[in-house]
Amino acid sequence: MENPIKLTEKYERNGWPALKRPDLEPPAGLTLPLLTSFERVRSLRLSSRGQIACIKDGESTSDVYTMSASGSWLSRVSIGRTLAPSWDDEIPQWSPDGNWLAFTLHGHVHIVPAAGGLPKKITDFAPSASSPRWMPDSKGLIISVERNNADQLLLTNIDGNYPTALTTDSIGDHWDANPAPDGESIVYNLRRFDDLNRLDIILLEIATGKQSTLYGKPSVRAFSPKWSPDGKWISFIAQEGQREEIYLIKPNGEGLHQLTKAGEDIFQYEWSPSGKQILAVANQEASFKLMLIDVESGSTSVLSGAAGIHSNPNWAKDESYIVFEFESPTVPADFYKMDLKTKQVTQLTFSNSPALQNYPFVTPELISYKSYDGLEIPAILYRPKQSNGAAILYPHGGPKDQYILGFDDVAQYFTAKGYTYIAPNYRGSTGYGKDFERANYNDWGVGDLQDCLYGAKYLRTLKNIAPDKIGIAGGSYGGYLTINALSRDPEYLFACGVTKYGDSNLATSWAQCEKRLRLYTEIFLGHPAENTNIYMQGSPITEARNIQKPVLILHGLLDTVVPPEASEEWVEALKRENKTFEYKTYATEPHGFLRPENLLDVYERMERFLDWYLLPKNG
Repeated sequence: MENPIKLTEKYERNGWPALKRPDLEPPAGLTLPLLTSFERVRSLRLSSRGQIACIKDGESTSDVYTMSASGSWLSRVSIGRTLAPSWDDEIPQWSPDGNWLAFTLHGHVHIVPAAGGLPKKITDFAPSASSPRWMPDSKGLIISVERNNADQLLLTNIDGNYPTALTTDSIGDHWDANPAPDGESIVYNLRRFDDLNRLDIILLEIATGKQSTLYGKPSVRAFSPKWSPDGKWISFIAQEGQREEIYLIKPNGEGLHQLTKAGEDIFQYEWSPSGKQILAVANQEASFKLMLIDVESGSTSVLSGAAGIHSNPNWAKDESYIVFEFESPTVPADFYKMDLKTKQVTQLTFSNSPALQNYPFVTPELISYKSYDGLEIPAILYRPKQSNGAAILYPHGGPKDQYILGFDDVAQYFTAKGYTYIAPNYRGSTGYGKDFERANYNDWGVGDLQDCLYGAKYLRTLKNIAPDKIGIAGGSYGGYLTINALSRDPEYLFACGVTKYGDSNLATSWAQCEKRLRLYTEIFLGHPAENTNIYMQGSPITEARNIQKPVLILHGLLDTVVPPEASEEWVEALKRENKTFEYKTYATEPHGFLRPENLLDVYERMERFLDWYLLPKNG
């Protein structure tokens, strides 16, 4: 059937558009073209031979590169790999012997020799494949494909021979396979379709196909299963209590115990080659610290507690050093190496532009405020050196996510212009315990909306903030909250709003997005056929008549997370009610804007819109 909704790149408006303010200049030392010119390095993996593989996001690709952990130029491995956001991309995988590198390219698993050469596709036997994991012999690979309407695990090899199916059932998705050191079995994650809040740890014997559940409890997520180097223990992260802690269990199902008891969420971890220690990243109030865990005692020591985001830690084979990624509110992401004996840290990559090396970026504050029901809402507050009287509230996407202390070019730019910028971690955010994280179940657009509205009320208590000069801007779920804030607030606390790839009708968005996002939505709200009232309660599409303030709508036409039809539906509702809006779509953008030329256009439109509606006469 022909799709009745026509999607084309376009610009539309109702009412007079926001115009560039001729009386305003960019902040000294910063320009939007400069901030959108970063080529970010990310997703590092260290080989047993001291080589780093990574992804670099360029102008039009997210290609695979390699470099030496001793320091060297990046060497390009892939060509034309599709641009992808870091949260929706994979980490390249080295073979245990360090001779091969595996990664996904154009929807298929490819391998390339460490010594160089053209990437070779090894998954012709399937329409698409992803998530390669090497077997201990550096010849076999476990890959992920979709079969029987579920994600399945197959075993193939470097020649791409026809695979052996490791999983075939349709009770759930099979993820994150990791082979035992002897190669005779694997552990993996089972996401059950009958309990979407549950993730089990499954042991599978390759020769017999026998499977056993090592850990599985109703409504409990256990993930990131890994083997100890000697094969005696299987580790995983579980949210059995309020926090995501590391647990250990023997392959025979005995000896289950909680290793970490720090009261902080473990984000990532890696066993040391000797098996005596675990290198972990822990979430401490939106800052991700790097620490060592003694496997015998469970005691921890902090390797780096600098305010910012440590991620993707890797051990050297001889345990003499580690490599990791780090960024902070004032420093863009780069790779670093730490000597474990001296604790000396060496920067390996240099992504920051020379023009910004000494720029005085603002260090934000951790604050909190009470919401309508007394719940304390954590937030990150950027205070400008000289206020222009206006403020922006930025709710993050997700909702199962968190605004963290990473480098935020948008926040820094608007703060440099004089805006006060606040990012609330509304109820439903991660990092503050299971109860807080699940406080928005069956409650989208209700309690979390109030958290944003009370964020605006908090901003009104700050010195130099004009109460009628507060705007709201967000992407994805943050865009959805922006729409809610403009249409469901009888006090009209926000003077305008910017919604990037947000939705307003949860039921139609559910119907039009891809399967993984339908299931994601059902984690929080259930199935729309069973919980129709919950979906309608959370959908502001019927309340466009309440809009009184202008809105800027931005959406990519390749979006499979929040379908672009969602913005079409919202704009149609605004037209019916004769509301003031501007609407811009981008033909080549997925969920999130990635191409520098489009990102620049988005930022310029946001700046023009917010300056026009929020700033007083003299800026």
